[in-house]
Amino acid sequence: MKKCSHSAHETLTELNITPLLDLAFVLLVIFIITTTPIVNDLDLSLPTSSKHAKDPPRKVNYITVEASGKIWINKLAVELAGVQPTLANLRVDDPDLSVIVRGDGKAKYSQIRAVLDACQQANVGKVDLATEAADQK
Repeated sequence: MKKCSHSAHETLTELNITPLLDLAFVLLVIFIITTTPIVNDLDLSLPTSSKHAKDPPRKVNYITVEASGKIWINKLAVELAGVQPTLANLRVDDPDLSVIVRGDGKAKYSQIRAVLDACQQANVGKVDLATEAADQK
C-alpha cells in the first residue's frame, strides 16, 4: 500500500488571492484620495451675515501676597479682613469674576490659604495660582 499525502497536492492547486486583494484595496484608497470632489459646479447665491464683534476679553483680577504679608488686590493695598468684602464688591460688577493669586515664594502658606478661603467665601469660582517655570538644567 502506497502512502501519499493529499494535503501537499491540494495546496498547489489553490490560488492565494490575499496579496491581490491587498493591491486592489491600496489602489482603491489611492483613487479615493486623489479624486477631488467638484464643489463649485452650481451657481449659488449664498446668504450674507453680519459681522459679530468679538466679546472683549475678561478682566483678570490679581491678588498679590508679599513675603512680608502685605496683600494687594489690583494694585490696591488691603488687609486680610478686607479681601472677602473687596472680592464681593468686584463680583457685583462682574458675576463671572476670575482671580489669579500671586504669592511670593517666601510668603507663609497660611497667608496664601487665608486668601484662598476669602475667595471661596466671596463665591469666586475661577481662582488660579500664578507660578513661574522652573529652570531646566
